[in-house]
Amino acid sequence: MKIERLFDFLEYYKNTYPQKQDALASKIDGEWVKYSITEYTDIVRDLAYGLINLGVKKGDKIASISPNAPEWNFIDMAVSSVGAIHVPIYPTISSSDYEYIFNHAEVSMVFISGKAMYNKIVDILPKTPTVSKVYSFTDCKHAPNYKEVIELGQKEPQAEKLKIIQAGIVTDELATIIYTSGTTGIMKGVMLSHNNLISNALATSPVPQLGVEHKALSFLPLCHVYERMLNYMEQYNGISIYYAENMAKIIENIQELKVDMMSTVPRLLEKVYDKIVAKGEALDGFKRKVFDWALELGFNYDIEGNNTAIYNMKLAIADKLVFSKWREAFGGNMSVMVSGGAALQTRLGRIFWAAGIPVVEGYGLTETSPVISVNTLLSGELMIGTVGVLLPEVEVKIAEDGEILSKGPNLMLGYYKEKALTEEVIVDGWFHTGDLGELIDNKFLKITGRKKDNFKTSMGKYVAPGHIEETMKESSFIDMIVVVGENQKFAAALIVPNFEHIKDWCSKNGKEALSNEQAIDDADIKKAIKEEIAILNTRFGSHEQVKQFRLIADEWTVESGFVTAKMSIKRSVVTKAYQHLVDDIFK
Repeated sequence: MKIERLFDFLEYYKNTYPQKQDALASKIDGEWVKYSITEYTDIVRDLAYGLINLGVKKGDKIASISPNAPEWNFIDMAVSSVGAIHVPIYPTISSSDYEYIFNHAEVSMVFISGKAMYNKIVDILPKTPTVSKVYSFTDCKHAPNYKEVIELGQKEPQAEKLKIIQAGIVTDELATIIYTSGTTGIMKGVMLSHNNLISNALATSPVPQLGVEHKALSFLPLCHVYERMLNYMEQYNGISIYYAENMAKIIENIQELKVDMMSTVPRLLEKVYDKIVAKGEALDGFKRKVFDWALELGFNYDIEGNNTAIYNMKLAIADKLVFSKWREAFGGNMSVMVSGGAALQTRLGRIFWAAGIPVVEGYGLTETSPVISVNTLLSGELMIGTVGVLLPEVEVKIAEDGEILSKGPNLMLGYYKEKALTEEVIVDGWFHTGDLGELIDNKFLKITGRKKDNFKTSMGKYVAPGHIEETMKESSFIDMIVVVGENQKFAAALIVPNFEHIKDWCSKNGKEALSNEQAIDDADIKKAIKEEIAILNTRFGSHEQVKQFRLIADEWTVESGFVTAKMSIKRSVVTKAYQHLVDDIFK
């Protein structure tokens, strides 16, 4: 069958994989609760009937605020099947942001995860007059359970009405509004059609090379287009989707389920790698030498397979002694991890491939549903250091100033209620991404920076901070970093150290354990970081080198507002918060 509307994925799933017993799953009270494809489709059907009985009409805006869970999918599919518009919202934003979105989108109904989320929005409900009803996925004293909508649909089926409604829904109609502030802080409602998301899901479906017998772990927010689109793709392929309990239990869930794939962001891979290295550095004597030798070998892995026979022989030994344990840590079945949202360090890409844990990096934006390009497991479609080949039917051209322009079936309808802003970014059919890049061999897209991030020093030299930051993060001492220096004589940096590494470093060097605040003032630690920066600086021209830095004790998190949900640093927020340190550097 042809998939033209988002809810068509469900009919396709049921027809293609009718025996699927774990289409979706989440852990409740220590047990994995699984939904078969039959249960999934029945719940969505009854929810759709219930929504019709509640008076939901085509074009109504229905919001959901919830961590990843099967219920998120039930609402998503039911809303789209009655022609309403799904407005998925992050569960971590502020009350004022919820108020803005409810009013701007004119949301009529809200589905929330439970009591904690209700408490977060209760005070703004009197200020959001279009919201008529709030339902909860779990027991909540002040909000009816969403199962009441299901029961209403079961009591009063609306099969004929639903059939008529669905017949009037076409592929290019608005399906969802996704509010994104990105790293700029300016909230925009990105309008995506059914076809926008479907085209992306179908185009990326060959990437994992997995099917009905495989499992995926999902932990990135479903309210973000990246994970949402991949969930559609996984359902199209018949891959079981298990939702991680929380961020702290990702590795535990991977090992328990022995999943075959997951999507990720570089931040998580960096954290996992740092923990592996910390364990390796705790080894003594011969074992430590073997570990360090294996790392060095992995960093030199040729992804295209052009490794010498001697190298392959060494790698086989390293695999048996070191890398096989990495695979065990990832459950033993991890066939592919899809990385996006930010740049992946080249050395990490190489070493994970050397360890037999393939990581494919892609690129896109909410406005492009999201994928523009992606590396794949297919021969000739993988190049470390790039974000891969363009998806079928997606076009890219590089503007004179280096900006990446793109168009294709994945390009958004526009920004909701923001015609002028839409016309600023879509010119003659080409979307201006704001990212800088180049095409390698006229095939592989490489990101070289962010147009608005680049700055000019007082000496007239341009600096692209993104590349410098990614390079500096190769130091085990550096967790997060923002390079500054606009209109100044040199480039400098604000650095959040890797406090876990510092703790291990202090132990090995006979120093007492230090608090974060003590660590950033410690002369030995500053000296060690300075030495690491000096080594990494040799890769850059003089005007790009980090000449000074200041250490920061506070970790930058989504909750603190310093990073986005996909773990990209909000540069302007960071520099504003630590302007006193920037001033101190350049005084």
